[in-house]
Amino acid sequence: MTGTARPGGAARIAILVKGYPRLSETFIAQEILALERRGLPLDIWALRRPTDTLRHPMHDAIRAPVAYLPEYLREAPWRGLRALAWSLRRPGLARLLAVFWRDLRRDPTPNRGRRLGQALILARELPDAVAHLHVHFLHTPASVARYAALLTGRSWSFSAHAKDIWTTPAWELSEKMASASWGVTCTRDGLARLTECGAGRVSLAYHGLDLGRFPAPAARPPRDGRQAADPLRILSVGRLVAKKGFDDFIDALACLPRSLHWRASLIGGGDLREALAARVREAGLSERVTFLGARAQPDVIAAMREADLFVLPTKPAATGDRDGLPNVLMEAASQGLPIVATDFAGTPELIRNGTHGLLVPPGDVPALADAMARLAGDPEARRRLADAAYRRLAGEFTVERGIALMAARFGQAVGQDPGEAPGIPAQAPEAACACGS
Repeated sequence: MTGTARPGGAARIAILVKGYPRLSETFIAQEILALERRGLPLDIWALRRPTDTLRHPMHDAIRAPVAYLPEYLREAPWRGLRALAWSLRRPGLARLLAVFWRDLRRDPTPNRGRRLGQALILARELPDAVAHLHVHFLHTPASVARYAALLTGRSWSFSAHAKDIWTTPAWELSEKMASASWGVTCTRDGLARLTECGAGRVSLAYHGLDLGRFPAPAARPPRDGRQAADPLRILSVGRLVAKKGFDDFIDALACLPRSLHWRASLIGGGDLREALAARVREAGLSERVTFLGARAQPDVIAAMREADLFVLPTKPAATGDRDGLPNVLMEAASQGLPIVATDFAGTPELIRNGTHGLLVPPGDVPALADAMARLAGDPEARRRLADAAYRRLAGEFTVERGIALMAARFGQAVGQDPGEAPGIPAQAPEAACACGS
């Protein structure tokens, strides 16, 4: 079932995500909004309901209807039983069960069975007009998409990002990629890993940034940390999880020269909040480091415009999890905020050391502290690096590069020529201060 309208309306695309909306996944919301503005009819399906109490303004601009699968099958037994009865009459069931059984033998976990149940519900409840499935993340969400596609005969595709690439077994990546019609991934680092696993129809598509939604970079005073009454303002943004390297950030702050006056803010929520707060107390930095919690994009952008230096020391987690190209680096660059980060994962694809920012080896606390101290005392170097990063962002990392590729693929899948959708105007730059990413 590909490329043609079904009874009940024009052909549509179902976008499957793990949770929606999520504060940490601005790149997904940005992509959905951009595809809608090209006239593609989308539905959103999520494996779980939102856990964030805040939303980005971008989520309110998206018009696609949202449906939720039960996160746990016990939450909706009748939906599961109806889907099972319906599936028993589908010609694709034998093909699905053969694939599922092969997966289960290699991954005999309750999670595997849960994904099958969610897939049966998704397959039964998808509107007839949906001709194609697209899933974000190649780990468990892609299992649901693949199983549902096998049962219904629909085509499916994927966007691979970071954790899914590095924590999914090679056999599973290989078989999912072979089953999909096509896929994209957002860094050369991730593409290399997928290529090792046999990727044949995967393209590089950076998320990029829609600069029309952001204010122009702000002029910054030349703070150098010499004045106690006007300390240097250091900012970091991200989920409080191991791969973001916030433990190294705190340790590096503790290593800064005693003569340097600074204050640091950390925006984000996550499981490591208490552990990181304890680390701050143990280092004697409680008066200088502030945890601001999770924030919507207007607050994040406002904080970036007030800061003097942005720091994000990502590194591999013990579980194998790692970042791709963090969107917050592009957002910092969009605000003319100088960057210190690590030479790791997708970061050097945007930031070239000494040209667009300073990069240090992941996990190297002394090098991180030295880079922060160097830029703290050199406002002119900060301005030069920030200007270069902004030019690189505007020239090579705009959202349209990736969206043009995906819109063309989706258009083929549903038999449409995706253009600008009438009646959905692009957001005016003046509104960007209230929107962010």
